[in-house]
Amino acid sequence: MPKISVIIPVYNGQKTIKATIESVLQQTLSDFELIVINADSSDSTLNIISQIEDPRLQVFTYPKANVAVNRNRGVSHAIGEFVSFLDADDLWTTDKLEAQYKALLENPNAAIAYSFTDAIDENGRFLRKCSHASWTGDVYLKLLLDDFIGSGSNVTIRKDTFTEISGFDETLTNAQDTDLWLRIAAQHHFVAVTKVQILYRICGDSMSSNLLGLEKSNLQIIERAFACKKAAQLQHLKRYSIANLYKYLSYKSLEVPLDKRKTIIVIRYLWQVVITDPYILFKPVIYKALLKLVAINILPSKQAQKLFNKFPNLSNTSTFFGYIKSSLD
Repeated sequence: MPKISVIIPVYNGQKTIKATIESVLQQTLSDFELIVINADSSDSTLNIISQIEDPRLQVFTYPKANVAVNRNRGVSHAIGEFVSFLDADDLWTTDKLEAQYKALLENPNAAIAYSFTDAIDENGRFLRKCSHASWTGDVYLKLLLDDFIGSGSNVTIRKDTFTEISGFDETLTNAQDTDLWLRIAAQHHFVAVTKVQILYRICGDSMSSNLLGLEKSNLQIIERAFACKKAAQLQHLKRYSIANLYKYLSYKSLEVPLDKRKTIIVIRYLWQVVITDPYILFKPVIYKALLKLVAINILPSKQAQKLFNKFPNLSNTSTFFGYIKSSLD
């Protein structure tokens, strides 16, 4: 029986799937199975995978479904003691599985191991640091404030814990991983591996509809989490949780590709940031966001991007992350 079952859901991932699979096959811990759930891809994804010869690789094809369904499908085939998920466009460093597996063995009370994450662009070039949190033990309060795990490509989970909480919620259209972390954290401890091991790829194809879906799902998750028995004495944190969400959404809405159609959404998100955290009015980031929004609306997109490239400090709204409240200290 393999120690770890690695699960990669993929739909039309021909641009990145080979590199993603290779980042798994190159792991220093070699005792794993790799399960690829192909969601009825219509491009050359399957042809690319078929050229990879490794006895640990298995491919299962299903009708197209959301990522929660496909991850759960992967676990239904898994026989490892632990499960680890990887999105079809993300990458791992070669020691990711070994380090997280060791951390879980050394911390038997922990159900999840996670690592630091950095963002890369479509060509694999470093963009910025993402989550470098190192919370260990009971992290429920921290997760209520902010999903410091960062993405579904990060964690290794004890399979019996995953099964015990019935896996990913397939009714959610977005943020299914945040929901899973919270449900696990309500009952189990986490352990951090304090090094960058996940490379999260940011592609310029997000649309307004995704932002609205992300907002809706996250608000639903926040309501559910604060209704949990463990959060009974933590209701005062709810406004901080909502404020953090809208800071994140404000940043996401101002990312490339620049799109005038998102103007109303951006204004609403920025207004929610001000309502939930009025002190942001004394910070440069809110005015950078407004400046960026004005430029997007009065300039052609290419000229606006040239302006932002020329004056990166004036348009860098990633500093919203610096105002994400992760504790009450």
